[in-house]
Amino acid sequence: MIDGKKIVVVMPAYNAEITLEKTYNEIPFNIVDEVILVDDHSRDHTFEKAKNLGINTVIRHEKNTGYGGNQKTCYKSALASGADIVVMLHPDYQYTPLLLEAMIYPIARGLFDVMLGSRILGKGALIGGMPMYKYIANRFLTFFQNVMMRQKLAEYHTGYRAFSKKVLENLPLDNNSDDFVFDNEMLGQITYAGFLIGEVTCPTKYFKDASSINFKRSVKYGLGVLRVSVTYRLQKWGIGKFKIFNGLKENQFRVVEE
Repeated sequence: MIDGKKIVVVMPAYNAEITLEKTYNEIPFNIVDEVILVDDHSRDHTFEKAKNLGINTVIRHEKNTGYGGNQKTCYKSALASGADIVVMLHPDYQYTPLLLEAMIYPIARGLFDVMLGSRILGKGALIGGMPMYKYIANRFLTFFQNVMMRQKLAEYHTGYRAFSKKVLENLPLDNNSDDFVFDNEMLGQITYAGFLIGEVTCPTKYFKDASSINFKRSVKYGLGVLRVSVTYRLQKWGIGKFKIFNGLKENQFRVVEE
């Protein structure tokens, strides 16, 4: 715990048997109280590996629900366990668990509601092997979203994220996609509701066993990001009402000047 707050790490897993142990062993258990792994019907032995490692809670989906669907189970399970701060850590070792303290403390001390581990701050992305086409797409999409959402984030597309209990309890996550664009829809909701987002520089690793979506799925994701940005702006202007913002009021948790 930190300042009496329960810290839970959630791991949305799919075919992570090879990298899971290395990721798990680097988690700083001096501050992390519980780890929850959700296996999205992997084709390998991720579930059995997680059980053998002694992970606190291991859940297996009976069918593949997608990356977003996996996260929905992760966050519901974390809240049910009494979590005050929840960190999403991919079990493919692409993001280092050694940054967990830097992700958690700003939330525990009330500085931010959400923390992102940015691969773009500094030179971590390209040094870590991010393909050039993904880097260029990342920069373009981030620029477009910053313009449309009036933000100044270095990156919207990292999978390393930490949230306060308040954020997860109030976002209508079930309204979001079960696919990869879930992450982006979530940031749209967070920004719309007025939660504060912080970022920390995060090195990343691209290697054979690290998960990565192919070019076709990347294009689909990119189009989804553009959709989220446009619907966000239309919602803010009062021109339309969109499902992902149902149940949220503009800046209801903090007044944010644009």
